[in-house]
Amino acid sequence: MESDCRIPVACCRPRILLLHALFWGLVSLRVFGAALLSEEKATVKPVAAPCWLLEEFIVLEECGRCSDFHAKAQTACRQTGYVERVNCTKSSKEEYKSCRSAMMEEHLFWKFEAATLALTAVFAVLVVIRQRWLDRLASEKVRRQIESI
Repeated sequence: MESDCRIPVACCRPRILLLHALFWGLVSLRVFGAALLSEEKATVKPVAAPCWLLEEFIVLEECGRCSDFHAKAQTACRQTGYVERVNCTKSSKEEYKSCRSAMMEEHLFWKFEAATLALTAVFAVLVVIRQRWLDRLASEKVRRQIESI
């Protein structure tokens, strides 16, 4: 059978066309989204860098969890939810610096491990199911071939 399309047969299938449209839609969304974000960034006024980025500092309070009030009031708390108080040596300014807690890192690690284990189990079950289905198709094919003799 010949196809009515002047392009290869694989491109005439609706599923392939849908996948192409989805792919190019996502690509164009990414390109135009990046262009819009770069325009927004150009209008933002520069903010002075915190002193702990520019000079030496001493940690006055170790990394600790932010309270609900500080989480809303301090920009340093918004990044990780943990903050430490530092004193810059040259300017003698006290500021808050966002930090990552060892407890938080351990919690995130175990969440990642659990998600990986769950995905492994799901895909192992899918492989077994697919293998049984393919084995059944192969045995059906052999049965039909034997019956036709």
